[in-house]
Amino acid sequence: MESTGSELPTSPWKTEEELIEALRRQEDDAYEYLVRAYSGRLLVVAKRFLGQDQDAQDAVQDAFLSAFKAVGDFEGNSKLSTWLHRIVVNACLMKLRTRKRKRERTVEELLPHFVSDGHRDQVEPSWAVTFDTAVQSRETREIVRQRIEELPESYRTVLLLRDIEELSTEETAARLDLSVSAVKTRLHRARQALKTLLDPHMNSGY
Repeated sequence: MESTGSELPTSPWKTEEELIEALRRQEDDAYEYLVRAYSGRLLVVAKRFLGQDQDAQDAVQDAFLSAFKAVGDFEGNSKLSTWLHRIVVNACLMKLRTRKRKRERTVEELLPHFVSDGHRDQVEPSWAVTFDTAVQSRETREIVRQRIEELPESYRTVLLLRDIEELSTEETAARLDLSVSAVKTRLHRARQALKTLLDPHMNSGY
């Protein structure tokens, strides 16, 4: 059974370096172990970006195929899990570029509106807890995940890369073929929109 948590299944190899060498020798049991150990956690990452189960599964399969082809070039400068994580994110971004976009709400619907004097047209709801405190709750984390999925795709992707994957602004711009200023603008709008979506769940009446 695949591992979806932080614990990996017992490895026949004493060290990660030995596993990598077995992969380089194209040993079937090494390939099987890699898929069994990491497919669950990679699928979680793929679902964040792609939402749809089939698309996420396809991205993970593509990521493993890319990893098997490139393992000979893996220099071991990062953990194997980090390397695989980077590959599956790239696979997700490739799929986002090629799939037909569905009609979705515009980000403007989710941004705060201001009147002529520069103030918001509605009082900004106050949260009963801070965001950092709230996401420690499993129930609230699920709400945050669901609300992130409601963001328009181009804004959700920037938010995921910057705030979840913790890429730098420059790295995000390179991955998405955008300017640094465009990434900053989209991230600011995505955060504002996400707060709007979370306000009903996080205000003092929640």
